[in-house]
Amino acid sequence: MHRFVALTDAEWAPLAAALLPQQLRRKQLFVTQGAPAPALALLVSGACRLFYTRPDGEERTTYFFFENHLLGSYQSCLTGQPSAFGIEALAPTELLTFPFAVLDALCNEFPAYERFCRRLAEYHLLGTDERLAELLLLSPEQRYAKLLGGTKTKILERVSQRYIASYLGITPVSLSRIRARVQASDGPIS
Repeated sequence: MHRFVALTDAEWAPLAAALLPQQLRRKQLFVTQGAPAPALALLVSGACRLFYTRPDGEERTTYFFFENHLLGSYQSCLTGQPSAFGIEALAPTELLTFPFAVLDALCNEFPAYERFCRRLAEYHLLGTDERLAELLLLSPEQRYAKLLGGTKTKILERVSQRYIASYLGITPVSLSRIRARVQASDGPIS
């Protein structure tokens, strides 16, 4: 949280009091697509993926969470509607969960939390815009090259090829072919 705003002890205490530890097993859901999701969580250890399941049953992974990430269905928290996506643990995961209602109340009480929520919303908007542009404007090879050359190394180190392929919007077979071409050329494809 300090990445977005510095909190005094007095500001941090009410949120700290609301935090509840939760353990997720590999493949266990924190957010279920189609169900209300009124809680958020700080990821202490482990890894999770955000995914959508299409009507035909195909899953599309769009984001990964690692240590020190805040996760949840912000859309569901704000509207009370069922979540449009699921969040699943990729490994044994430790979370500190809290109701969104607590954060909302803290925004009304402390300007620091209002700044935090604004900066968090800005961070998510920028990330969503970047992700959308990648999927619409870059070829699969370019998306893979960007992943290789970017700062998201935890994805390559800790996520299975199946989910990396889904994240890139391709099949695992296509990812294998792209990886083989990259290795044969001794560098990323542009």
